[in-house]
Amino acid sequence: MTILLTVVLGVFLIVLYRLFVSPGRAADWAGEHFVASHYGLPPREALDPQRPGPPPPAHRAEERQSVAHAAREGDWRAAERYVTAAGDDWDERWARLELLQQIAREDDAWLDAWRAAEPGNCDAATLHARITVHRAWEIRGGGYAHEVPTSDMDRFRAMLPAAIEEARRAALLDPANPGPWVVMITAARGAQYGRAEFKPLWEGLVARAPHHYEGHWQALQYWCAKWFGSDRRMMRFAGRAVRKAPAGSPLAGIYLHALNELTDRPGAVALPATPMARSRLKRIAASLDTVAPDDERLPVLRHLLAHYMLRSMMYGPALEQFRLIGPWCGAQPWRRNGNPVVAFETARGTAAKLSRARPAATSQAYGMGR
Repeated sequence: MTILLTVVLGVFLIVLYRLFVSPGRAADWAGEHFVASHYGLPPREALDPQRPGPPPPAHRAEERQSVAHAAREGDWRAAERYVTAAGDDWDERWARLELLQQIAREDDAWLDAWRAAEPGNCDAATLHARITVHRAWEIRGGGYAHEVPTSDMDRFRAMLPAAIEEARRAALLDPANPGPWVVMITAARGAQYGRAEFKPLWEGLVARAPHHYEGHWQALQYWCAKWFGSDRRMMRFAGRAVRKAPAGSPLAGIYLHALNELTDRPGAVALPATPMARSRLKRIAASLDTVAPDDERLPVLRHLLAHYMLRSMMYGPALEQFRLIGPWCGAQPWRRNGNPVVAFETARGTAAKLSRARPAATSQAYGMGR
């Protein structure tokens, strides 16, 4: 028994050392001795805090600029063709509506013209409903309910039922299109929908697009503790997203957003550090490796994955994520406490030191910026 207790105590002390002492010393080492290029990472002077990942390819940027220019000139047909060209890639279709929403925030006269010319167009109706929800959230703001002035909260809640009804009508225009259902799910928590009311909205979405990324993100918000769920319900929902994510989809990354909800709030709970939790992070990494390198959701997810691997003492896998990330450090985990370059450099230096990776004197190609 004495030998067993000694072994257990020894293991506990090793874990305690790695958890509290090693990261602190590694961070000091990173600030003084870390040479990033020796670990296949871009040097500090190459880091870019303006973006989480590389800019979109030139052809994609030019296409978006052309659509925006046409809309500002009052031509809605370019917008209609742009959305329709996504076909039944519902994630891409939603992303294109997101661009149109940004354009309409400046001037929506072209959208009014589109809706008048094509009253039966589901995308135009969905976009208008989506803009209504977005404007309602802008009035409310991002604070907790008790921080929002009563007048703003009243205006917020008054706008949402109309937006939901508009989305319901849009759904009738194209029964296969999941877009209106994403709008309804987004509005549901602000409209104070109970679980029984929310359930058919969720079922309506997944019947049309079972792996819709934005739809899952919005549902995750509904199930988090600050709205109508709990930490347990949220994590269970996020775990299912990991299990059902198909190859090529970033859906498994929803779990990383759930971890964000757990850790990035007042009175946050401790990050799960069990073997099961680490196994899930490895599974997410494998899933993200199947996603197209130019998927613009991927960089943000890799930053989160590296951050949570580091917090879970998965130093080798975290280092690999930093290699894939490259020089881009303009992402949330590194922006929280001031200078993102310093935070990013410290994090990847800590991963390099504690992974026990052997430094190499020669530089290597690295990251998503290749």
